[in-house]
Amino acid sequence: MMPLIHTVLIYLWTISVTVVMGIYAILLSFFDTTGNRVHRVARFWARSILWISFVKVHIKGLSHIEKDQPYIYMANHQSNFDIPVLLGALGVQFRWLAKAELFKIPIFGRSMRGAGYISIDRTNRESAFRSLRQAAETIRNGASVMIFPEGTRSENGKIIPFKKGGFVLAIEAGVPIVPMIIRGTRRIMPKYRLMVHARPVELDIMKPVETRGHSMETRNQLVREIREMMVQKRSGAKGSH
Repeated sequence: MMPLIHTVLIYLWTISVTVVMGIYAILLSFFDTTGNRVHRVARFWARSILWISFVKVHIKGLSHIEKDQPYIYMANHQSNFDIPVLLGALGVQFRWLAKAELFKIPIFGRSMRGAGYISIDRTNRESAFRSLRQAAETIRNGASVMIFPEGTRSENGKIIPFKKGGFVLAIEAGVPIVPMIIRGTRRIMPKYRLMVHARPVELDIMKPVETRGHSMETRNQLVREIREMMVQKRSGAKGSH
């Protein structure tokens, strides 16, 4: 199939499935106080996008995590396709800590709230801290949280400096951080590009890192430790993007 035609089909499918599944998720949220069933709807949405895009995800290190253990998952961010990859391939319950702009998208944003995903406005310090407190409460209730610590997509595939909010959250909640490396999504759809190319993706799950020995005074050390682990893991695979 020609890339342009395939890209058009992907966009049409994504819009359609977002509207249909988004409305369903909103309705379901009135009866699902935990957000678990709504999250499963989001997983179906993500898998359908990977399917129509001919994207296959290969997972490494799944044995490093326990499904009933709350974690803070941290992944590198290279493409819009990182979202369906994590939702569709990682078969565990989690809640996104995502930028506030996503929650303003009609239907999509409302369905995200229905799943218990947490909005964070980094332009407003007080609002950002409220979001972190909400995320900490979510973790205390037994749910994991997913974060892109870079805060935005990398333009060249290299891991850019991390925001500290997720690490403050990890220390306050006292739960392990699970670093993850996504390889291949930048070749599917780089930042600022609209064309979609079918490429395989690898999701590499690293061993959890305990945070209980850290405090607010040592959070910068934790940031450096996790980022260095992810940089080394990413650079360890030759030719990955």
